[in-house]
Formats: sequence, C-alpha cells, structure tokens
Amino acid sequence: MTIISIIISIVAAAGGLFIGKSFSSKSNKNHEEEAQRKAAEILKNAEFAAENLKKDRMLEAKENFLRLRGEFEEETQAKKGILLENEQKLREKERTLTQQQEQQRIADQELQSQKQSIQSKEENYRKKFEEVEKKREEAEAMLATQINQLEKIANLSADEARQQLIDALKAEAESKASSIVKQAIEEAKLTATKEAKKVVIETIQRTAAENAIENCVSVFNIESDDIKGKIIGREGRNIRALEAATGVEFIVDDTPEAIIISGFDPVRREIARLSLHRLVQDGRIHPARIEEVVNKTKKNIDDEIIEIGEKTVIDLGIHGLHPELIKMVGRMRFRSSYGQNLLQHSREVAKLCATMAAELGLNAKLAKRAGLLHDIGKVWHEEPELPHALLGMELAQKYKEHPEVCNAIGAHHDECEMTSMISPIIQVCDAISGSRPGARREMMESYMKRLRDLEDLATSFQGVQKCYAIQAGRELRILVDSEHVSDDKASKLSFDISQKIEKEMQYPGQIKVTVIREMRAVNFAK
Repeated sequence: MTIISIIISIVAAAGGLFIGKSFSSKSNKNHEEEAQRKAAEILKNAEFAAENLKKDRMLEAKENFLRLRGEFEEETQAKKGILLENEQKLREKERTLTQQQEQQRIADQELQSQKQSIQSKEENYRKKFEEVEKKREEAEAMLATQINQLEKIANLSADEARQQLIDALKAEAESKASSIVKQAIEEAKLTATKEAKKVVIETIQRTAAENAIENCVSVFNIESDDIKGKIIGREGRNIRALEAATGVEFIVDDTPEAIIISGFDPVRREIARLSLHRLVQDGRIHPARIEEVVNKTKKNIDDEIIEIGEKTVIDLGIHGLHPELIKMVGRMRFRSSYGQNLLQHSREVAKLCATMAAELGLNAKLAKRAGLLHDIGKVWHEEPELPHALLGMELAQKYKEHPEVCNAIGAHHDECEMTSMISPIIQVCDAISGSRPGARREMMESYMKRLRDLEDLATSFQGVQKCYAIQAGRELRILVDSEHVSDDKASKLSFDISQKIEKEMQYPGQIKVTVIREMRAVNFAK
C-alpha cells in the first residue's frame, strides 16, 4: 500500500466520520453540506501533500542515482588505472626477458668460442708436452752418462756423493734455521708479547698483595706465666679437655708469656685460640666450662665465616652470590695453599682478573667472580674424589653460576676444555698470584730436587761444560766448550734446552736460559 492510498483512506475515514455525525444528528442540511465541503477540502489538502511527498521522493531517488553513478565511475576509473599499470609492467617484463634472452645468446656464442680456443690450446700443450718428454728422456740419458763419468773420475758412487751433499746441506740448513728461528722469536717478542707484557705488568702494579705466610701453629700470648698452671689444670685435666674439645695440640713450655697452638686445620686453631682467650678472661677454667666455651665458639666461628664471606664479596663488588658459596668464601680465610692464605690468594686473583679483563675489553664482572670462586673446591667439607678444579666447577653449576664462570673454574688447571675468553685469564692470574716472590713456600727437598733436575737436563746436551741454576731456578746459565760449539750452535743450543724444559719439567713462571761461549787465549812469559 502506497502513502497516497493511506492518506486517501484516512481522509475518507475522516469524511465518513463527519458524514456519519451529520446523518446521526439529522438536524439540517447545512451541517451535511459543511461536512462535505470540509471533506473535499481535506481530500484536496491530502492530494497536495501526497504530490509534494512524491516529488521529494523522486528528487531523493535521483540524487542517490547520481551518487551511485559517480562512485561507479570512480571505481571503474581506478580499475582501469590498475589494468593500465599491470599492462605496463607486463610490457617491461617482456622487454627484460627479451634482453636476457639476447644476453644468453651472446654468452653462448662466447662460451662456444672459448671452448674452441681451449681445445686449440690443449692441442698445442699436448704437442709441447710430447716435445718436453722427449727432451727429458734425452737429458736423463745424458745425465746418466755424466754421472758414470763423474763416478769414475771421483772414485765415489752416486749414493756416497749424495750423502756428502745432504750432510753439507743439512749442516748449512740447521745453521740458517737456527738464525731464522732466533730472528722470528725476537720479532715475536717485540710485536706479539709487547701488549701482553704491558697488560700483565700494569695489572700486577695496580694490585696490592700481601706477602704474609701462614704456618701450622698459632701463638697465644698471656700476661703472666701463672696462667699456664690454670690452663694445664690438676694432673693436666684442663689441657686434655681443651685438646679433646678442639682437636688441636696445646704446647705449654718454657716460652715466656706464650702458649703454642699446633694443628693443620686453621679453623680448629682459630676455635682453640678464641676459646682459650675467653677462658683466660673469665678465669673459670675447668672441663665443663671448657666444653661450654668451645661449643659457643664453634657457633660463633660459623657466624664469623659467613661474615667474612659477606665482607669479601661486598669489598669486591660481587652481587647475587648463593649463600653456600658465600660461606665457602669465608672458609677460605682459614685455609692455606703452599703457605699462601687461600682467601687472600682468591681476592688477589679476582682483582688481577678484573683488571686484565678490563684491559682486554672483556666482561670484568664475570672475570672477577670467576677469580674469587676458582679455588672453592679446596674448601669443600667432604673428602673430594675429583680434583679441586672440577669439584669447584660442579659446585658452581649446582648453585646456578654463569656457564663462563663454571668453565673458568674447571679449566684453570687444564682439566677440561676452555670454552670462553675468561678461562685463560683465570689460569694466567692464578699463576701470577702463586708464582710471585714470597707468595708460596715449597718443601726444601722438592725445591732442591727441582733445581738439580734442571741442571742435569742442561748438562745432558753435548758441548755443555758447566751449568748453574740461579735466582731460585728462574735462570739457567750454561757454559759451553768454545772449540765444539760455535756462535750459531750456541743460539740453537739455548733454544733446544728451553724447548726440552717446557716439555719435560713443571715449574712456576718462566725460566731464562743463557748460553755463554767464550774464547780464552793463555800464554806464559818465561
């Protein structure tokens, strides 16, 4: 149903309403005429409104048609542009393909010509090779004839002459090789080791190191010798209780105002020293009191170990270390290695590693961390079956340390493969800290044996008259026979001895090998 029909229906209904009212009243005809006139007027107005509405709808429809046609034309124009662009690209591709085909054809022609040229050259080479082979056969025949003639003239066979020539050339080659090796070593020292020496020297200079050496005894000072009687007790019961509780030996002798505490474990010695100090201050010295004080001291020493570890990592600026590792660092304070305090050694190595890593442009924090932890395997409370380096690596892995730190700990004695640049730095700094003068002590017998073996190794070479190991075995001075050893051979002898020392002996630092050859002319005036 359209809008016009609806309006007409409404008008008709209104007219009918008016007409119905008029008929119902039946009062007069004027009312009826008035109603009809109003109905006609309403109908006329409705038709006029419907006509206006129709015009508005038609105008709106035209506007929509024009808008849609404009959008269609724009879309058509855009698609036409895309088609033109695609057509242009297709033409360019066809042009490029044509050019490539032309280039391929030219390349095929050049390749064909090159093949022909190569075949021609191969033919020429084959002919020349045949000519060379022919001349070689003729030369060999002539050489054999000349060799036979030379053998008859010199009364030597070809093998004997060849051996003499080889010996002469070998001697000359050895002399030249020695000179070349010496020159190469000198050049390498001037170039390759210059920066390395600079880094090591600056690192050592910037690191303060103490030369204190710990022993297996501690000295407890007392104010008067009267206290010795209290410490010994009746029939020695107090000193026996002390020794049983601490596990060390108390030596009370005629030494004035001193008691010696002897034991291989530094932790036990420290517990004994602190316990004895508290007992002397308190004055009550008897077995029950001794056990009570020793137990308290053991608890306090554990706290002190943790405090030492925490202070060490704070001083070095190391963060995020596991509490168990901190405790192990504190235990290093009461452990020594070859007479060198382990904590002091580890602190020194950490500082050396940080300095050297910074100079080389590596991670100084990881290097310092690895330097501090490189000997934690030595303070493990259980008896280790593994070497301390591998045990330390396992402990570091257990407590989630960085892989580079773990590898540096395990590889600093070459017991596993090095996988990072920090590992050789830890190894070098450990050697620097352990081999510097005054850092460690060796047994006198092993020290003498090492020097004796060093001299015996040098005297085993031919031409060596005397050999002296000086400067604690860091320099080897060798006197050779000037009649049997020339200057070139002296240089080669120094090189050979240094190489044999590197292969067969173990030593800290480096050994300087000096070969001295001198000519002496002696005459007597009568």
